[in-house]
Amino acid sequence: MTHHRPPRPAHRRLRAAALPAATALLLTLPGCAADPGTGLPGGRGGTLVIGATGKLPNTDTVIGGAGFEGKRLVSFQLYEGLTRYDLSRTDTAPGITGALATSWKVAPDRRTWTFELREGVTFQDGTPFDAAAVVFNLDRYLDPDHPHHTAALGAAAQEYAGSIASYRALGTHRVELVTGKPNGHLPEDLAHVLIASPTAVRAGGSTGLARRPVGTGPFAFKSQRPGEEIQLVPHRRYWRGAPRVERLVVKALPDAAARTAALRSGSVNWIEYPHPDDLAALRADGARVVTNHYDHLWYWILDTEKGPWKDPRVRRAANYAINREAIAEKLLHGTADPAYQAAPRSTLAHEPSGDLYGYDPAKARRLLAEAGRAGGFRTSVTVPTAGSGNLLPVPIAEALQRDLAAVGIDVEIRTTDWATLIGAEARGEVARGSDAIAQSTTLFQSEALLPLFIGSDSTFWTGGYTNPRVDALLATAAATPDRTARQRDYRKALAEVTRDAPWLFVVNDRNPRALAPSVKGLVQPRSWFLDLTTVRVTP
Repeated sequence: MTHHRPPRPAHRRLRAAALPAATALLLTLPGCAADPGTGLPGGRGGTLVIGATGKLPNTDTVIGGAGFEGKRLVSFQLYEGLTRYDLSRTDTAPGITGALATSWKVAPDRRTWTFELREGVTFQDGTPFDAAAVVFNLDRYLDPDHPHHTAALGAAAQEYAGSIASYRALGTHRVELVTGKPNGHLPEDLAHVLIASPTAVRAGGSTGLARRPVGTGPFAFKSQRPGEEIQLVPHRRYWRGAPRVERLVVKALPDAAARTAALRSGSVNWIEYPHPDDLAALRADGARVVTNHYDHLWYWILDTEKGPWKDPRVRRAANYAINREAIAEKLLHGTADPAYQAAPRSTLAHEPSGDLYGYDPAKARRLLAEAGRAGGFRTSVTVPTAGSGNLLPVPIAEALQRDLAAVGIDVEIRTTDWATLIGAEARGEVARGSDAIAQSTTLFQSEALLPLFIGSDSTFWTGGYTNPRVDALLATAAATPDRTARQRDYRKALAEVTRDAPWLFVVNDRNPRALAPSVKGLVQPRSWFLDLTTVRVTP
């Protein structure tokens, strides 16, 4: 049957021993080969305890709600999609490889995709994975009449499954997905369309799955305090081999000082985004601090529809007014790089010759004068206090506030929590009613999100930015399965965004995390995401 979508602290030296084991012409796309892996049997590698920067996600598949950090540390550990990111390398941005699918092909219409499914895979509750499980999950996401569909689930699924118009099983281990229009990045999208056990969903519904999630991922659910802490254990029958740790514990520790204290005390043995001021002392204590470039931009979205930010000369002036180098080196101690253009430096869309906005306060003042703003103006920005990829959001905003004040732009900083900010943004609103919002984002690791950030018809609050040339380039890029062609068009589109300056481009993060000396085996990819199956904790 074909399924059609219906309409729409105290200081002490870190020691390994001090860290406890805590409780027709078909185009065959490249990179689609199976990746069976050879993971060791689970239970040999101690307990890994991670301190996260924000609340943990809702564990019902795609609902999430904690940004890519929540997906990185929780959702992608419990669940998989038909595809996954290849996170085995440190020297290049990750490509897409097979997960629950081993290979895929797209027909000449560029809309009809056939996926060969991996055989012998079981969910963590023992339910066999097959084509019927894929159809069940797509029904749950895309069919409002499905008994286990919810409005929240359907809204969340739109980001990555929204292009799928129909789907059907072609036997036990093959599925066909048809998109409403050509979508060349569908394989990338499907890494985020997570597949849950139909048995678990039928037994407990969405509420039950959020309480006790069941997927095919490397870790199985043990217990949780929703939003605060989750404990996982190895999925012994995981198709790539069970993870090496005996247990994975993820704790929400939004305060950077609390994360550092937790690492020093041994209550965690890994922290996400250590405070840059603490790095030297942590290294002296024996911690290992790892970094790498990845697809990240910390920036302000400016209201381009009204007030001073409507004038591109004012927006460019603000970009020339900020001292990114000082923020990256002095405030963030080299854990970030200055962002002189819209495209993050680790992406193929980054154009080395496209860096535009150096630190030039005199030029900023000239542009303000040309725009009739020689006397300056007042504005406001809503800033999250913490959250996925947000670095030190308030101190960075305060540094920008000082730089902008030096050229006559008086900024009021209004703080809120991360969930409130992104929740309002998704509704097309600005938390606390400001003229701008500060946040971090990814642009190219998840190409489906690009129209949400720089497209004219975005449902998100994007400051009202619109550029028909950008829209046309995004549409052309999205229609082709040729990644090189997509990146070429993306480079042109992001060059337009850089010139239009609807954002303040601030820094590109280097994804720092601090590990106790007992933590071994981490591969730090150029990605938001991580493969935790290789990690072990020694006595």
